[in-house]
Amino acid sequence: MRAMILAAGRGERLRPRTDICPKPLLDVGGKPLIVWQIERLRSAGIIDIAINLSWLGDQIEAKLGDGRQFNVRLRYSYEPEALETGGGVATALPLLGNEPFVCVSADVWCEYDYSGLRRIVAEMNERRTLAHLILVPNPDFHPEGDFALDIHVDDAAEAAAALADEGSPHQRYTFGNIGIYHPKLFDGVAPGTRMKLVTLFRRAMARRLVTGEVYHGRWHNIGTEAQLIALDAALRESSQRATSAEPASE
Repeated sequence: MRAMILAAGRGERLRPRTDICPKPLLDVGGKPLIVWQIERLRSAGIIDIAINLSWLGDQIEAKLGDGRQFNVRLRYSYEPEALETGGGVATALPLLGNEPFVCVSADVWCEYDYSGLRRIVAEMNERRTLAHLILVPNPDFHPEGDFALDIHVDDAAEAAAALADEGSPHQRYTFGNIGIYHPKLFDGVAPGTRMKLVTLFRRAMARRLVTGEVYHGRWHNIGTEAQLIALDAALRESSQRATSAEPASE
């Protein structure tokens, strides 16, 4: 299974930091945001990873290289101007193969276990669905949410629940910027097109070709200075606690 990390954004709300450093390379807990994602994908056995680049993208490639320092294979998709999420993925499709692939944002930090997505890929191929989205409880900065699970299900069955955009009577959740997409989701989108992923989600939802699940674990979407500082402090505190709990060497 292959993966893509979205890393082309400008990071406007984190200026002036992002005037000189691309957002994916901002440090939290002692390492760049994007490195946390690479390591989590690798821990799930996903080592073939594409990254789209635009704003200060040369810094990202210089920092990460071909991925061998992380025991993964990295390849890059270059965008002279950022193409939004949907356009960025559509342009990178030649790097992603013909099977469903994982797609995550570089500015998300979470503890979601990506290894479970292999099962979802098999289910997508069986049902011929086009996308599976990881939703999270609505954070303070997005209280209205994005999508609803269209049927009432318990936790064990959530992975098979269809998603709805409008008109569902069920609880709405926030898209966690983690998903699995079949290349066919991008049919008709020419490379270089500027388009948001949500446009493609809605088109597929209208045909009931999108499923989802709700993840209740730790998840942070870093968009502001306050969010960056808070996550950095939390990760450093966790690291210090783990270090202090280790038994002393003899």
